[in-house]
Amino acid sequence: MSIPAGKPAPRLRLRDQHGAEVAVGGESEDGRATLLVFYPFAFSGVCGSELAALRDAGEEFDGERVRLVAVSCDPMHALRGYSDQEGFGFPLLSDFWPHGAAARDYGVFDEARGCAGRGSFLIDRDGVLRWSLVNPISEARPLDAYREALETLAALAADAEL
Repeated sequence: MSIPAGKPAPRLRLRDQHGAEVAVGGESEDGRATLLVFYPFAFSGVCGSELAALRDAGEEFDGERVRLVAVSCDPMHALRGYSDQEGFGFPLLSDFWPHGAAARDYGVFDEARGCAGRGSFLIDRDGVLRWSLVNPISEARPLDAYREALETLAALAADAEL
C-alpha cells in the first residue's frame, strides 16, 4: 500500500546512473517539487515508452518547477547504459541494494517479480507527498495524469501564498 497524500514523503538517498548520490524527500534544496517515478525494468518496452514520453515532454516535467527522477531495482551500470542509449537527461536511480528498499518505502515493491511496480509520486518542495498514482505493472501511466497533478500542486502553492 502506498503512502497517502498529505503525509511526509519517505527520504531516500540513492545513486544515479553516474554514481552520484541523489536525495529525494525532505525539504527541497533547490525549491522545486520532485516527480518520483518508479518503473519495473530498464530496457523494457512499457518502461521505455513511459520514460521516453517524460523525456520528450522536456521542462514540463523536469524544469524550473519540478525535477524528475526515475527509480528501478536495476544496478547503476545497467542504468548508465540505458540512459546513454535512450538519451534520458534526468537521473535514473538504482534501488538495487538493499534490493527494492526505496520501492518498499513507497509501497510499490512487487515481491513476486522482485522489482518496483509502476508508482508515481509528486513531492512538494517541503517534502510532503501531494499526489500518487500506482498502476498495474503492465499498464503505462498517462502523461495527462502528471499534468493534472502539477496543476493541483500549482493551485496549492498559489493558495498558500494568499
